[in-house]
Amino acid sequence: MAKIKHSVATRRRKKRVLKKAKGFFADRSKQYQQASRALMHALKYAYRDRRNKKRELRALWIARINAACREQGITYSVFMNGLKKSKVMLDRKILADLAVRDNAAFKKIAGLVKK
Repeated sequence: MAKIKHSVATRRRKKRVLKKAKGFFADRSKQYQQASRALMHALKYAYRDRRNKKRELRALWIARINAACREQGITYSVFMNGLKKSKVMLDRKILADLAVRDNAAFKKIAGLVKK
């Protein structure tokens, strides 16, 4: 039986790792072992930060809505409770966008809550 060689598969695997590590500094982009370690680290951070990004954006939306609410003379919690009671189905992302870009529309929505 012939001897099985893994050179093709090994080269393909190493090239894949080095391609993903292309912008890394010094040997981390050139040597397979260094690149592999650095890539594992980078992928862990990427996985974690994809979740953190959602938290940070939600906090930003809430801060923007709160600032716009204070201009209308109400607090964020009273505003959100009023929206639920008046059955206005807008999420925080849309409300924050209205607060920043279209103050007149946000004022109308705040008017619904004040009643």
